[in-house]
Amino acid sequence: MSMNWELPPKPAEISESRLIDAILTGQFPIDTNLPAERELAVSLGVTRPTLRETLQRLARDGWLEIRHGKPTRVRNYWREGNLGVLAAIARYPGSLPADFPVNLLSLRSLLAPAYTQLAVERDPGAVVELLQSFQNLTDDAQVFTEYDWRLQLALTYLSGNPVFTLIYNSFTGLYQVLGVVYFQHAEYRALSQRFYRNLLKYAVARDAVGAGKLVRETMQSSQMLWQGLKV
Repeated sequence: MSMNWELPPKPAEISESRLIDAILTGQFPIDTNLPAERELAVSLGVTRPTLRETLQRLARDGWLEIRHGKPTRVRNYWREGNLGVLAAIARYPGSLPADFPVNLLSLRSLLAPAYTQLAVERDPGAVVELLQSFQNLTDDAQVFTEYDWRLQLALTYLSGNPVFTLIYNSFTGLYQVLGVVYFQHAEYRALSQRFYRNLLKYAVARDAVGAGKLVRETMQSSQMLWQGLKV
């Protein structure tokens, strides 16, 4: 019998998680300085070398500014961060600003029409194959979340532009959380069913422009629906 042992988190991973949580919750606000290295290492329960490793990694992603001879500053990560910040934020849905899901949907409304149109242009047969199973979905929020995520990710692959995929992979965890909230409503699952059905028609017809327009309109509707939800 095979055993799948879960490895315990490394000290650097623990300190990174605690620091990010402290920044997101305002314990270490934007544009303030972190405590001295010795004090911070003790409070995080790690050694100073481990802390330095963590600080360097967070600085690369845009969370922190390490200033030699001066305290480390918490950056305005919304303005100075990168995809590493987005990926980390996705792991802390409970600490997100209230408008973040709507902002994320706004980004998706810009990206999804483009990569879907490209996918239908490049390989309509593969898009048809992706969509053929939607009618067999169990009427369940988790099932819809998983299917929709796999569909969107596959469309980014088929677009031929790997940057779309990298962006989507950055907020996989957050999508899993928010998707279940969205799809717990039966009317929203029905809306997605209609979307999948219509997208399949456009893919069969090899109508890439029509597919892009459909996605744009559907994403805009989803964005408005989300504004009425509470996470």
